[in-house]
Order: sequence, then C-alpha cells, then structure tokens
Amino acid sequence: MSDDLCRLTATEALARFRARSLSPVELVDALIDRHGRVGAKVNAFAHTFFDRAREQAGKAEARYARGEADRRPLEGVPIAIKDLHPIEGEITTAGCPAFAEARDEVTAPTVQRLLSAGAILLARATSSELGIAAVTNTKLWGTTRNAWNPDHTAGGSSGGSGAAVAAGLVTVADASDFGGSIRIPASVNGMAGYMPPQGRNPKLSPANLEPWLRMGGIARSVGDLGLMQRVTAGVHPRDIASIRGTPKLPEQPESLKGWRIALSLDLGFYDVDPEVRANTLAAAEAFREAGAVVTEVKLPWTREVMEASNRRSAATTAAGRAGLLERWREQLMPTTVEVIERGMKVTVAEFRQAMEVQGRMYDTLGPILQRHRVLICPTTALPAVPATFEPATDRLVIDGREQPSPRMWYMTWPFNMLAELPVMSVPSGFAANGVPTGLQIVGRSFDDPTVFTAALAYEAARPWPLLAPLA
Repeated sequence: MSDDLCRLTATEALARFRARSLSPVELVDALIDRHGRVGAKVNAFAHTFFDRAREQAGKAEARYARGEADRRPLEGVPIAIKDLHPIEGEITTAGCPAFAEARDEVTAPTVQRLLSAGAILLARATSSELGIAAVTNTKLWGTTRNAWNPDHTAGGSSGGSGAAVAAGLVTVADASDFGGSIRIPASVNGMAGYMPPQGRNPKLSPANLEPWLRMGGIARSVGDLGLMQRVTAGVHPRDIASIRGTPKLPEQPESLKGWRIALSLDLGFYDVDPEVRANTLAAAEAFREAGAVVTEVKLPWTREVMEASNRRSAATTAAGRAGLLERWREQLMPTTVEVIERGMKVTVAEFRQAMEVQGRMYDTLGPILQRHRVLICPTTALPAVPATFEPATDRLVIDGREQPSPRMWYMTWPFNMLAELPVMSVPSGFAANGVPTGLQIVGRSFDDPTVFTAALAYEAARPWPLLAPLA
C-alpha cells in the first residue's frame, strides 16, 4: 500500500485529500518509508526535513478536516526544492563545498509561491555543482543515480529532482534550466518537465536578467506541471523581467485534429542514438493517431550553434563564479574548473557573436513555428551517459561517432538560446538498458497553453509508468 501512495500524482493526491480518503500525513509517511528502503539507490536528497514535514502534514490534514474554504491549491503536497534555490534560513549548498554551510537570507520567488500555496518541504534535491553539469556528481553529496538504471546518470543539473520524483521519494519537485537542467533529468528518469518562457516564472536579481535561465518543475504528469505553473507564474515586485498576466492552461486532453506539427530528429547537426530516433518516431505516430499532421522538417542549424552556446554559457558562469578558483580550486569538480577557466577567455566579440547565432537560429525556426503549432524533437541524443561520467575528461560517443563536446548528448540547450519559447519534455519510451528517453515539445513564443495542450493529448495517448521499480 505504501508504494501505491508513492505512485500518486499531485492531482490525484489532492483529490483524495478533499474526499478524505487519504490524509497528507499518510502520504508523507509513505514517502519517508520509501526513502528508507530505496533512497540510497538514487541518492537524490541533500537535506531532509522529515519531522517538520510530518508536522506540516498534520496541520494540512486539520485544514481538510475543518473544510476550510480558503484551502491553498497545493495544500499537503510533498515537494523537493532544488539545492540551488534559496530558502530563507536554510542551507543552500549548490552542491559546492564553498557553500556547505551557507544560510539563505531570502527565498526564491517561485519557491515562496509553492510553499505559500501549501506544498510541504520534504527535502532539498541534489544539484550538480553550481548547476553547471548535466550529470549530478559532486564532492559534497556524491553521485545521484538514474531511478530506472542506477548505472546511468539522473541527469543534471536538477538530477535530484528528476530521480526523486521517478523513484517515488516525493510527489513533485521544483527545478531550473540554463541548458537543459529541467528537461534532461525529466527525460532520463521518465518524467515530465517544463521550462516556461523567460519572464513567465519570476527570479531574483541578477538571475532574472539572464534569459537562458528559467524556473520550472518536474512531475509524474502534465497535469501536475500545470498545477505548479498556475502557482508560480506571474509578475513579481522583485523581478522587472516578470510578465504581467498568466495564460490559462488546459486541464484536460483536447483534440489535436487538424494540428500541423513539425518533427526534427537531429535539429540539423546532432548525431542521434538509433533507440532515441526510433522512440521519437513512435512518439510522432502518437500525435498522428491523435489527429495531427506531423511533418519532418530540416533545420539548417550547424555546430556553430554548439560553439556559440559553449562560449556564451561558459562566459556567464565565469562572470559569477571565477572568484571561487583561488580559494576552492582543489575542492571543485573538474567540470566546474574547466567551464570557469574557459569562460574567462571568452571575448566581448565572441559573446556578441553568440547573440548573432541566436538571431540566425530563429530566422529559420520562426517560419517553421508559424506554419506549425509546435515542433517536436528528442530531448537527449543518447538515452543517458554513465552515472559517473565526467564531462571535463570523458569521451562521448554517439552512434559510433566521437563527439566534439560533452554537451552533444542532450538536445536541450538550443532552446535556452531561444529564451521566449516554452518547452516541455515528456517520456517517449525506453532504451534497451532500461533508461527512459524523452521528447521535447517546443511552442511558439510565450504560447504555454499550446504546449500543454499537445502534452496532455500525447500523455492520454501514451500514458507512461509513474514509478521506477527500485524496490
């Protein structure tokens, strides 16, 4: 019975709370029990707050018992908050020894909105060091492993969020995405992950002025992502870039009859694993069965996109973290040092050139999106790399070809470069090694509802397993 509760979506849990057939205390206890049995296999939590969560669950249960009319939209839903997002009074390590004891003086706007909506803080989910790598390996917390095959990575930087939801250790988790950090863990752990357009979910300064970085979530269902978005989206007094007004997101599947959907298997320049390719084509068939017309399109993007992204992201990281090298170099992960050092060498001209590449990317993608409601493509080019993969030193081979950058195993970061586009990753199947694969649904600028509509219809046509069988 305990694991049945750990399989619940937030939407299902809330319905049962309201019907009084389940209490928040029972759900929290089931999650804590499962963590005791399988948590070590994925290593998804940095800090836990189990006693406090039980106390908060008891208060939520009392609110349901009283039938209070002002119940909050996430009342009693257990959540993990990424160990990169500040919570006033708590330690946020960012997976880095330099911040092992750093206590926050402020709470991130989206985190505050989730907690104010009644979500119960169960744990802090592990992150790659400083949110840099697409694998969650740190000297501070160790290796976070894939919920379906622990020999492989849980992704990054929100690896703990993806692994914890998939392993049934928490009901939903928040996450953030600068190059794929929501969608990669969602993909490799067989979950749904949503990266909203820039400005939709508020951020603290100066991160709010970095358009590539977006705040979002990872969940077992598209509906749960909608629950989270309805809480977190909207203008915030501390974020000048936050957008006024919130789009109305669909809650139920709708017909896709007559929709035109664009399909790209490689975004023009990726080598793609045959299993990923096959699962993507199968996902495209699900959209056709739902009534959509799916047409493969050719993007003229080249590896100049990769080069531009590498320079721009490294420069941004170095600008904020270069000071760590003098004191902490020997205690940092090799990838952290490599990215910071590379970023320190990027010139203003090269940074500007990266912006020009972004412009050319949308010159070609924009007309495609004008003719199609969404673009679909793989989330990762390879199901997943090994759990202990070290991007700074390890070779990456896809379909027999060695890759020029460790970032070529995930197909997410081109859409961080196009910051106004909403993107969701949903499961597309499994590889032979048991690792899930994912499909990205890319919408027109600021068109969140269409992405959710497509994802809900796909989920209805191809429901996915909701809990990895770790036990």
